[in-house]
Amino acid sequence: MADTKYHDTGYKELFSYPEFVQQLIEGFAPSEIAELMDFSTLKNHSGNYITPLFEEKFEDVVWSVEVTWNGISQRVFLYILLEFQSTVDRTMPIRLMHYVACFYDHLLKDGTTTPGKGLPPILPIVLYNGSKRWGARQDIYEMVTPEPPEFLRAYQPHLRYYLIDEGRYTDDELGLVQTPLSGVFSIEKASKDRQGLQKAVDRIVAIIQADPNKERIDKIVTRWLKRHLLRLGADVDLDELNSLVEDKDMLAENLENWAKKEQMEGEQRGIKKGRQEGRHEGIEGTLRKQISLKFGDLPEWADQRLMDATDEQLDEWVMQILSADSLEALLGER
Repeated sequence: MADTKYHDTGYKELFSYPEFVQQLIEGFAPSEIAELMDFSTLKNHSGNYITPLFEEKFEDVVWSVEVTWNGISQRVFLYILLEFQSTVDRTMPIRLMHYVACFYDHLLKDGTTTPGKGLPPILPIVLYNGSKRWGARQDIYEMVTPEPPEFLRAYQPHLRYYLIDEGRYTDDELGLVQTPLSGVFSIEKASKDRQGLQKAVDRIVAIIQADPNKERIDKIVTRWLKRHLLRLGADVDLDELNSLVEDKDMLAENLENWAKKEQMEGEQRGIKKGRQEGRHEGIEGTLRKQISLKFGDLPEWADQRLMDATDEQLDEWVMQILSADSLEALLGER
């Protein structure tokens, strides 16, 4: 089952704008799919279509777009599930089958289609940004194991989703896709690397500045970035960040100060840890000398007890060694 911890990633808002849906398909889906689509016909159908089979909160968006092939035009629904759990959900094929079935049921109930007219095609897409690479099956049929005998195969369920795993793309691969969405992916990937984060921010600013709808895209991405930095716990004055383009210098200074502060805190934690480890080793060394003088060579079991001891145990043994009449009495029974 998926990790049910839910985070507002801001992606649902991003994909409420048609240009970001277009960028997702053109930049990260197979080219033969994008070539069939007339993106000027994109229509948002997002809503709560899912029954609570899975006790979870999730983000999803639904769009339709006109597709033409062999002279035939048809509207295709894009069901985009935003999967930002901390672990890979291996039940995804089952979840997607449930979600798609619920959406088809919605289309029938609201009169969009009828059983006689038939059901429109759906392209299920899973957009994943977890740190672990995606390892779940991509077709529910692949979960049926062992594979049934041939006469039963035709009766098994089939539903394949298209996976977009953000972490799979290298910086060079993302650099080949010069869109605001690829810039968002770059920022997500660089979030744990403060220098890399600044580089990714510079890249998306350059992309926005070259966009013909610069002001609109700037507002959308700035809102997303503020939400992203808030989730990261960034020490940045988000109230002053109103435009990624106009406030880029202020943001750069804030990110640099944040990086320096984190580095300093990390160094202080390292110094404190080093002192603690040094004190531990000092007490352990002193105790070993005292034991050798009073009881002779240290047996293997006692050596292991000393290596596993906490600071508190070592302090207690140092106080007790003068009165202990045996090693077993000091360190405890073997």
